[in-house]
Amino acid sequence: MVTYFSDEWVRGTDGMLHRRGARVLVFDAAGRLLLQRGHDIDDPERRWWFTPGGGIQHGEDPRAAAARELAEETGIQLAPAELEGPVAVRSAIFDFAREWVHQDEVFFRATVDAADLDASGWTAVEQQFMLDQRWVPVAEIPALDGELFPGELPTFAADLLAGWDGTVRELRQQDTR
Repeated sequence: MVTYFSDEWVRGTDGMLHRRGARVLVFDAAGRLLLQRGHDIDDPERRWWFTPGGGIQHGEDPRAAAARELAEETGIQLAPAELEGPVAVRSAIFDFAREWVHQDEVFFRATVDAADLDASGWTAVEQQFMLDQRWVPVAEIPALDGELFPGELPTFAADLLAGWDGTVRELRQQDTR
């Protein structure tokens, strides 16, 4: 049986599961952003696009978590010091596996040579909801089918395409309830 929520998730006083997450906006030299596409486990027609990343383990540094998650989900190996940022933070409430959850996220940025992507590190849960991952030209992000996470991804990615200006953006809180 697949357990959808690891011990990174802790139930808060509001009854919602909560965790801290780290994500990476990975660009290649051709101006493409690496995106992953998933679907709702209970409603496969509901699909969304998002950046690689996941939960920060207990005692783990967010930068180290972002590098670890990037390697596990994509096969791209970067040292934590190779990540720029954090470039943004956000708080999100979303439904997953019939549960409303709250995740506080920190985003980093990286540029790599276009790489072959490796999904062999996906967890059992990721194998159930992840459909694919691909390099998407930044200008084409608004035309993708499905929801985008974060919601301001097209503008956010375009702003970071040429590099990071040192500003930590505070993305709007996203609540899909």
